[in-house]
Amino acid sequence: MKILESQNATLTNLEVYEFLNAQAKEYQAQKRRGPGNLETLRRELLQYFEAAPGPLSQKPQPYDTSAIKLLMERLRPYEITKGEFIMLVNLRPTNIPSLNTVLEDMESRYSEEQQEDIVQGVLEILGQFPAADGEAGGDPDAMQTTE
Repeated sequence: MKILESQNATLTNLEVYEFLNAQAKEYQAQKRRGPGNLETLRRELLQYFEAAPGPLSQKPQPYDTSAIKLLMERLRPYEITKGEFIMLVNLRPTNIPSLNTVLEDMESRYSEEQQEDIVQGVLEILGQFPAADGEAGGDPDAMQTTE
């Protein structure tokens, strides 16, 4: 195999997840197996993506690849870089503190209202995490204390 253009495209976790699932279904339909190391890699990656509290652990998934374009349009006025946008999709921040880990220099680039609007855009398009038993809200980033 020859690499024509390295790093031509960067994929979100969702796009990789959907590709791996489609490839597995294709192999099943053709009644064939890929190389053992490919099967192991696919299985372990899918397990990683589906592990809680990851955004892809929700069943059914609240969004698909079409939501990426919608989110890009919704957040276009904020001039979010490509890397930051991919992290937004991968991590799906549901509050301002978790958004701060994704956006560089967030406090100096965006007002509080803009920060809140970015979080609301993510929640509107990518959905919110469901509330777990005994948890108020359903935010996986929220700190829990036990007494």
